[in-house]
Amino acid sequence: MPGITTPLRERKSRKPTGLPNPPMMLLVGPEKSGKSYEAAAGTGSNLIGMTYWIEIGGSEGTADYYGRIKGARYEIVPHDGSYQDILDAIRWAVAQPPANGKPNMIVVDNMTVLWDMLSDEQALFARRRAARKAQENRRRAPSLDDPIVIDSDLWNRAKDRWGEVLWMLRRHSGPTLLLARQEIVTAFENDKPTRDKTRKIKAERNLPAAVDAIVELHGFGEAHLTGVRTLHWDAKPGETVPFPDFSVDTLLRRLGFEDAVQIRQVTEAQPEAYLQERDQQSMQQQPLRGQQQRPREDELTGPKAAALIKKALEDPTDPEAALQGIRGEWGIRTLAQVPTESRLGKMSADDLITRSLAYIKAQAEKRQQATGDQQRQQDGTGTEEGESEPGTGTPAVVEEDQAREHREEPSDQQTPDPAPDEQTPPDERGAPPPPDPEGEEPPPAESPEDTSAAEEPQTLPPQRATKAPTSRKKAAEDQARQALLDEADIQARVKFVTVGEHLGPITEAGEPGLGQLRDYIRAHRAEVITLLEEADEPVLADVYRRAPVPDLGIKQKFAAYLDRAPSAQ
Repeated sequence: MPGITTPLRERKSRKPTGLPNPPMMLLVGPEKSGKSYEAAAGTGSNLIGMTYWIEIGGSEGTADYYGRIKGARYEIVPHDGSYQDILDAIRWAVAQPPANGKPNMIVVDNMTVLWDMLSDEQALFARRRAARKAQENRRRAPSLDDPIVIDSDLWNRAKDRWGEVLWMLRRHSGPTLLLARQEIVTAFENDKPTRDKTRKIKAERNLPAAVDAIVELHGFGEAHLTGVRTLHWDAKPGETVPFPDFSVDTLLRRLGFEDAVQIRQVTEAQPEAYLQERDQQSMQQQPLRGQQQRPREDELTGPKAAALIKKALEDPTDPEAALQGIRGEWGIRTLAQVPTESRLGKMSADDLITRSLAYIKAQAEKRQQATGDQQRQQDGTGTEEGESEPGTGTPAVVEEDQAREHREEPSDQQTPDPAPDEQTPPDERGAPPPPDPEGEEPPPAESPEDTSAAEEPQTLPPQRATKAPTSRKKAAEDQARQALLDEADIQARVKFVTVGEHLGPITEAGEPGLGQLRDYIRAHRAEVITLLEEADEPVLADVYRRAPVPDLGIKQKFAAYLDRAPSAQ
């Protein structure tokens, strides 16, 4: 496939140094062949400063006992036996500075137990996966006697954890000595057993390729060099050479450790770089897709936010819904970070929307109050023209003129008026506000026969100003409840139960309240997140962990998962 022929960056080649890396040695043998003894005796070499001993597995437990060997100098690095703590113990040993000006050595005893532990981890995970699949298919869960197949993806996970240990050991600036058990097994030829026997290292099969030298101990004082990577020793590749005078100190000298570089020269492969490259390409293409859908959040500026709020205030049908639509489109968090300037002062776009909503509410209450006064005058329940209200000295005509003034809308609403608690009196000429309708005496009771059709008001007062907030609040509550019920359905499907079974504890006494339902859904999120992570859905689990309660878009986030996951009937 054609590609780029011009180098993407400047490079400079260099000549080889001819110096070896700090060796990584593998000492193998059957049980009780002296592997740990030789490792402990080798810590007294004058080529190394200090040795840090990491013992894995309690079946042998010789680290403390072999400390009495003459000349042994090492310290034991403790851990709790888990993979992460073993890895951190190795990380700590690698980070230790050289002692007495000499590089330190790390001993891992032993690698066989480490690989067995990683295999057992995946076996436990495979059994849990089989139990979950049996529950999905309504079958009997496997018992402890039933064999469980470890899928290839689990073996790859174990190899990744194994490789992380070797990667950390390669960061060490001194020698590393790895111990492993060796077994005598039947030799196979063309996948068929033969009568011959062979020796096999009981560990991950790529371990011999990762080390610089392999020494087999067939018994006390019987050592054989089966593999080496060195120019300081006249050894032929592929041959097993007896090593009669074996010791760790001798092995280090024959590997040229005295001439080794201080830092291992190695360039690790980076398969994750491919994913990073794809992520960068996706981020570069995302702005183009975002421009087709709507402007990005960082494109919302103060003047643009002020213009959107002004346009919403001038909406002839429902300015309050238009203002709430701005919040729904951009989000409260984004609007709170956008500064705006108006005659009310400098504030965030979200605060400006709040002040605008308060202004609309105040204007609606004034119109409602003025309309009620006018209706009472038309019904004949108010005072006659020129008469004063009981208990007041203000003529009724003043109230009618004042109500008319309050019904007049401002000609230019570039910026909203202050909130009700900060507004100046609406009548600039100093006229008092209309009397409180609730403070007036109730009109005399009338029967339907006492009022003719001609006397009834022909133009009914607008009811939207009083009913709209209640209806919008009810709609918001219904929308939140539906989002919580959708999330309850998702939680039930992840747990492989019905929605009725999932919500049973809070539905026994009847339909739960909105707050009770929200608290119940939030309390079960941690369990669902754990199940998603066990089902190899880490991305979805992270998205669900950060989702608000309630989340109106929860069904879209779980759409792909719900399409492939069966539901409990």
